[in-house]
Amino acid sequence: MRPTRSRLALACLAALSLAAALPREEVVLEAGELRFRWAPDWLQVPGGGDLGNTHGCVAPLPGGDMLFNTDAEHAVVRVSPDGAWKAAFGEDLRGGLHGMTTNIEGDRVFLYLTHTGRHEMVKTTVDGAVEMRLGWPEASGKYESADQYRPTAVAVAPDGRIFVADGYGRSWVHRYAADGTWLGCFGGQGTEPGQMRTPHGLVMDTRTQPARLVVCDRENGRLQTFDLEGNLLGVHNGHLRRPCSAALRGDHLAIADLAGRVTLLDERFELVGHLGDQPDPKLRAVNGVGKELWRDGEFLSPHGIGWGADGSLYVLDWNRHGRVTRLEALPGR
Repeated sequence: MRPTRSRLALACLAALSLAAALPREEVVLEAGELRFRWAPDWLQVPGGGDLGNTHGCVAPLPGGDMLFNTDAEHAVVRVSPDGAWKAAFGEDLRGGLHGMTTNIEGDRVFLYLTHTGRHEMVKTTVDGAVEMRLGWPEASGKYESADQYRPTAVAVAPDGRIFVADGYGRSWVHRYAADGTWLGCFGGQGTEPGQMRTPHGLVMDTRTQPARLVVCDRENGRLQTFDLEGNLLGVHNGHLRRPCSAALRGDHLAIADLAGRVTLLDERFELVGHLGDQPDPKLRAVNGVGKELWRDGEFLSPHGIGWGADGSLYVLDWNRHGRVTRLEALPGR
């Protein structure tokens, strides 16, 4: 007897239910001596809906909690290491909050945030209370109006100096004193050493003394290092496609590469390994990839990255639905 459409539909539903009930195969990623477990469905979003577009950064807090950005009204989200949603703020910052770093000052923790649409850097408490605003650097003479300045990243030196990268504007990195006084700038549009094309991410490298600034020179496909006066120290390429942001732990520099993978470099900027390389070039650096194409063990468009207190990695893909992945640290080989 030929099955009816209703029976076929029921059979299909049963098959889908069975597939959903089956345990997902564990995915382990390795780079050098480092090993990570791809933690599926770790993030617990209230109501179970989409996060909203994830186009920002990831940053750790003392004690183990993690922060990340979205373009929704929860522009800054705080979660526990196991993915429990703890707090969120930033309705007034939605749609443009892009760069984020944390800094401990005395016994307090502050966030430094850049907003591409509002053309400013904002310093806040971890609860969102504003402590400082730095608007477009008119004193630099590099801009005719605020609209030409679209900052994407911020880093804070051990002495409190602030560095802000105009990644979506004119590719300058601006230096400020801890009180917000503009000190100077370096970089500018170009391909020569010391110049940049989209200085998208910044990280303060404390592996050296004095510290140095690492710039993710995205559209030149490289990293560049500078001293805290803005003098070029080195150019590092060969292992990167489109580096977006970086995070430091011990000797390891983890880089979110927009073209579909995470890259780990050692203290000499030599390759440790790549993680989660997206095999389909058509899905790399594409914001609209639907959830039906997401796969464990494969990134899409890594944009933000941060180390957890236990050595786990948290990776934010640039995606309209919102995707933040935890790579749980495993014992090394």
